[in-house]
Amino acid sequence: MKRAIDAPGSDTGTQGAAGPPGPRATFDRALDRVKDDVLRLGARVEQALERAGRALVQRDPDLADKVRWEDAEVNELQRQINTEITALIATQGPVARDVRELLALYHAAAELERMGDYAVNIAKLAQQLASEPETPILKQIPRMEQICREQLRDAMRALVDISESDARGVAQRDDDIDHLYNSVYEDAIQLMTVAPERARQATHMLFAAHHLERLGDRVTNIGEDVVFLATGQVEDLNP
Repeated sequence: MKRAIDAPGSDTGTQGAAGPPGPRATFDRALDRVKDDVLRLGARVEQALERAGRALVQRDPDLADKVRWEDAEVNELQRQINTEITALIATQGPVARDVRELLALYHAAAELERMGDYAVNIAKLAQQLASEPETPILKQIPRMEQICREQLRDAMRALVDISESDARGVAQRDDDIDHLYNSVYEDAIQLMTVAPERARQATHMLFAAHHLERLGDRVTNIGEDVVFLATGQVEDLNP
C-alpha cells in the first residue's frame, strides 16, 4: 500500500508554515501576563510587610522609610494591571468565565494595593516607636505579621490556580490573626494600666496589630473571589 502524502500547507504536513495565533491563544497569553503582574504585585506587598514588621521590632527608621518610598512602585503596578485588564475586556471579547477571572484579578490588585498601604502605616508606627523610650514589641505582633505573609502567599497561589481548597485554607488562618489581635488588645490595655508612661507605645502597637488584622481580612476577600471563580457561588468565608 502506498503511503498517503499530505497536501502542502495542510494541518498534518510538516512543511507548511505556521499561521498567526488564533484569538484564544492571544487572549490566553495576555491573561497569563496579567496573572504574572498580579503575582509580582503580591510579592512586592509581601516584601513591604516583612520590612515594616522588621522595622517595628528592630526600631529601624531607615528601613521603615524604605517601605514608605517604595509604596509608589506598588501603586504604579496596580495601575498598570488595571489598564491591562480594561484593555483586554474592551478589545478581546472574553467569554463570561474569562470576564469573571479578569474581574477577580482586578479586585485582587485593588486589595493588594490597600495591603501595601497597611504596610506603610506600620512603617510609620515603627518610626514613631523608634523615637520614643524603648518598650519591647508585644510578642503577638511579629507572629501576626508572619501569618499575614504566609496567608498572602497562599492566596496568590490559590488565585492563579483557581483552587477552592487553597482559598478556604487562607480564610481559616484569619481566625488565628483575630485571636492574636484580641490578645494584643488585652496586653496593651494592661500595659497602659500598670505603666501609664508607656501609653503612647502601647497605643502604637495596638494600631500596628489593627493594621495587620485588617490586612488579613483583605487577604480573605481574595480567597472569597477564588471560591466564586471555582464554584460560581458567593460565599462569606469569615462570617
